[in-house]
Amino acid sequence: MQQASTAVPAGPGAVTTVRQPELLLADYHFDVPLDHKAPEGELIRLYAREVVAAEKSGAERERLPWLVYLQGGPGCGADRPVGRYGWLDRALDEYRVLLLDQRGTGRSTPANRQTLPLRGGPAEQAGYLSHFRADAIVRDCELIRRRLIGDRPWTVLGQSFGGFCAVSYLSHAPEGLDAVLIAGGLPAIDPDTDVDAVYRAAYPRMERKILAHYARYPGDAATVRALVRHLTDHEEVLTDGTRLTVPALQQLGFLLGTGDGAHRLHYLLEDAFVPTADGPRLGDAFREQVAAVLSRAATPLFSLLLESIYAQDGRATNWSAERIRAEFPAFDAGKAVAEDRPVLLTGETVHPWMLDTHAALRPLRDTAELLAERTGWGPLYDTERLARNTVPVAAVIYHDDLYVDTAHSLATARAIRGLRTWVTDEFEHDGIRAGGRRVLDRLLRLVRDQRG
Repeated sequence: MQQASTAVPAGPGAVTTVRQPELLLADYHFDVPLDHKAPEGELIRLYAREVVAAEKSGAERERLPWLVYLQGGPGCGADRPVGRYGWLDRALDEYRVLLLDQRGTGRSTPANRQTLPLRGGPAEQAGYLSHFRADAIVRDCELIRRRLIGDRPWTVLGQSFGGFCAVSYLSHAPEGLDAVLIAGGLPAIDPDTDVDAVYRAAYPRMERKILAHYARYPGDAATVRALVRHLTDHEEVLTDGTRLTVPALQQLGFLLGTGDGAHRLHYLLEDAFVPTADGPRLGDAFREQVAAVLSRAATPLFSLLLESIYAQDGRATNWSAERIRAEFPAFDAGKAVAEDRPVLLTGETVHPWMLDTHAALRPLRDTAELLAERTGWGPLYDTERLARNTVPVAAVIYHDDLYVDTAHSLATARAIRGLRTWVTDEFEHDGIRAGGRRVLDRLLRLVRDQRG
C-alpha cells in the first residue's frame, strides 16, 4: 500500500519555464492535503501550468491579474495549449492564465486502474476517491492562490463541471474570487433537485437530440437499427478490449452534446459495416473510432465520480442513471428494432454494466460499486450564502444543453445574487471552445457591467 506523506504543504516549488510560439509556459507543483479537514495528514501533489502571452514578460507579466481555468469533467485534465487559440487567446489579452489539472487528473496524482491499487483494496480506493469532489477542488484552489498571490483574489473560468466547482467556490470561499465566469456549468443547487431529478430531466433531452439527429441524417436511423440487430447476434470487441454491446453502442449519443457532434456521429456510422467472407462485420475503422469515443482509459474518474457530483443530500446515488432509465421504456433498443422505431441513444450517463464492458473500468468494478453505495455525501453548495453573493458572476447557458439541464441552470441563476446570464442556442455545450474568443469576451463584458 502507498505510504502517506505528512510533510508540511509546500509552495509551488521549482518552476520550469518553456516557450511556444506566442506563449510563455511555466510548470508548477503544489503539495496539498488529501483531506482538507485533516490538513496535517496525507498530502497529494497537484500540477498547474501558467500561460502568458509571449510579449508580456518581466514586470508586465507580474502586474497581470490571474485567471484560473477549471476544466469540465469530472476526471479530465486541463487543456494542453499549442499557441494562442479561442478563449485562451482572449484571456491572454489581460490575464496570466493558470490551467489546473484537478486532483486525480493529468499530472495531479492521477487516479486510474494502474495507480489506485497502490491505495489498497476497493474500500481504501473508494474512501480515497471520496475526497475528489468539487469542495476539495475549491480548497486546492485556495491553497494554490495563497501560495501564488497571497491575499489577492483571482478570476475563475469554469467550463461544464468546472462551473459546478465555481459555484461551490462561491459557496465556500468567495473571498478568494475577484470574478467568476461560467460556461455551460450552472448546476442544480436546490436541495430538492437530487441526482434522480437530474436524470429524469436528462432522458427527454437525449430523446430530442437523437430524433433531431435522425431528422438531419435519416439514413443513420437505419444504420443504428442494423447495428443493434448485428450486436444482438454477434460479439464484437473494440480495439481497446471494450465489448461493444447494444447499451454501449447507445452511448454514442454522447457526441450530440457538442457543436460538431452530429456530423462526427454521422461520419462514424458511415463506416459501420464492411463485407467479409463471413458476411457483414464491423469495420476496423469503425471499431477504432468507437473505442476512442467510449474509452475511459484516460478519464476513469468520469465514470467513477460522475453521479457523486450531484450528491449532497447524504443518500447513495445507487446508479441513478440506470434506475431512472427504466422509467423511459422508449430507450429499449431491442423493442425499438422490433417495432421498426428509431433507436434512441443516450448521453452523459454511467451504468453498472460498464464495469463489465469497458476494459479500463473492469479492474475498478468493486470500487465503483462502493462509491455508488456510499452515503453521507456532504453539501457542495450554500444556498443562503449564494443568495447574498457579492462576487461578480456571469454565465452562458446553452439552450437545450444535452449535458446540463437548462431549466435547472436558470433556476440556479436566479438563486445566485447578481448573476448575469447569456442564454443562447448558437452553441452546444462546448461553446467556450467553438465560440472561443467571442464567448469569453461576452462573459467578461457581463462581469464589467456588474461592476458599473
